[in-house]
Amino acid sequence: MGPGKDVVTTSTLRENRGMEKYIVTLTAKEREQLEAIVSKGSHQSQKVINALILLNCDTSSGRCRRSGQEVAAVLHVSARKIDRVKKRFVEEGYEAALVRPPGQRVYDSKIDGELEARLIALSCGEPPEGQANWSLRRLAQRAVELEYVDSLSHETVRRALKKTNSSRGAR
Repeated sequence: MGPGKDVVTTSTLRENRGMEKYIVTLTAKEREQLEAIVSKGSHQSQKVINALILLNCDTSSGRCRRSGQEVAAVLHVSARKIDRVKKRFVEEGYEAALVRPPGQRVYDSKIDGELEARLIALSCGEPPEGQANWSLRRLAQRAVELEYVDSLSHETVRRALKKTNSSRGAR
């Protein structure tokens, strides 16, 4: 390369490929709190592991920082977990990195009050021919046959009946 040209170093290339995207730099107070979590008290295991991850990935004040792969091997966790904890620390802060993020999935229940009442009435009625009681699968199948819903899992029926303390045709 001629004069005036930029020299690309190996570390810059690694950063550009996403290998070391999130750099953890702890304050003295944060380091103290993390060491307290690790050394004493009763904390959730994942909180302790996340604290150990942050302590081992810390780059503040010239500490000998380990790579994500080394930390993963020592703590017996995946390299992906290391990256997720570091990402939460950098983007969301100290507290967020220690605890598991809340679930993002939201499921709409197929069973509303009307369908629940129909299932209870069906389960309290006469069981199919040759059967002493309704099975959960037969209840789900019958609800679909009667066009109460398009599809229904036996597990969904179980949860609905359990919630109401209903049995399946027991007398």
